[in-house]
Amino acid sequence: MERLLNERVITSLTNPTVKAIRALHARKGRDESGLFLAEGLKFIGEALDLDRRPATLLVGQDARPHPLLDRAVKATTANGGEIITVNRAILEKVSRKENPQTVLGVFQQVFTPLDKINPRSSPAWVALEQVRDPGNLGTIIRTCDAAGAGGVILIDDCCDPYSVEAVRATMGSVFAVSVTKTTTDAFLTWRETWPGSVIGTRLDATHDYRAAPVEHPALILMGNEQAGLTDRLAAACDVNVKIPMRGRADSLNLAIATGIMVYAVTEGS
Repeated sequence: MERLLNERVITSLTNPTVKAIRALHARKGRDESGLFLAEGLKFIGEALDLDRRPATLLVGQDARPHPLLDRAVKATTANGGEIITVNRAILEKVSRKENPQTVLGVFQQVFTPLDKINPRSSPAWVALEQVRDPGNLGTIIRTCDAAGAGGVILIDDCCDPYSVEAVRATMGSVFAVSVTKTTTDAFLTWRETWPGSVIGTRLDATHDYRAAPVEHPALILMGNEQAGLTDRLAAACDVNVKIPMRGRADSLNLAIATGIMVYAVTEGS
């Protein structure tokens, strides 16, 4: 990789830039900066394919030449970003991993306002109420990408889709899937304009998820991992459905249940 005019080398763990990037592991740091951390060339390649360019690119001193790395460097500089060469110790500190990726990217967070969602752009959308596990959230974002769902709407106090844990679980789909944050009140007002079916999931529902009538675009509501969908949101659904439990387990993991619902709703659409 050719050296660039705006490339600099950092070797100190106490460097202010390194500290600022490390702070992106904390929600406060992400909220204050509007940035997040993505690790590895695969993630960065997914971003570039969708015209999302790094604000900062950390490149390890032992990073091997690669066409994707060259592309990332050019995209970063074209975006007015900075290329920073760092040693392994800094990569480990920033990633909090003993075997870190040799390339890390810092990106701007992107949220889609509720009133900018186009329901008819996709056969299905997912709304999550107070989801707590970043691994679940990241997996749901990835599943929505795989199934062709339009996006994920986060209602009330959800975990951060741009946490390092959530971003890792998306496997790069965080760049492809629309993410929206809203409150229950705002969501319920907006829901009145939804042109298709609104489908809730509840363990106490009587309709089987495979038998419920679906009019596309469908909006699938999933509740909190422990408490499930609240009565208020369940009442706003056209129908509430359940996924039958045939073994001893009394419920499914939220990400698994969401995946089943998304594929069931989009099948044949």
